[in-house]
Amino acid sequence: MHTGVIKFFNESKGFGFIKEDGTDREVFVHVTGLKEKVRQNDRVSFNVKDGKKGLNAVDVKKIA
Repeated sequence: MHTGVIKFFNESKGFGFIKEDGTDREVFVHVTGLKEKVRQNDRVSFNVKDGKKGLNAVDVKKIA
């Protein structure tokens, strides 16, 4: 499981990016990869899988 912060999320378009903790990597997240609703600056845990255009975050959940 990876952790990070929602850097950007556009609810109307259904996608955004997560800044992964401890790296400079930003991972794409689509609304279909969310376990619950998220907002910008939420701390989250997630898994990563290969997508059509690179890495995608899946199983995204807020953490305290």
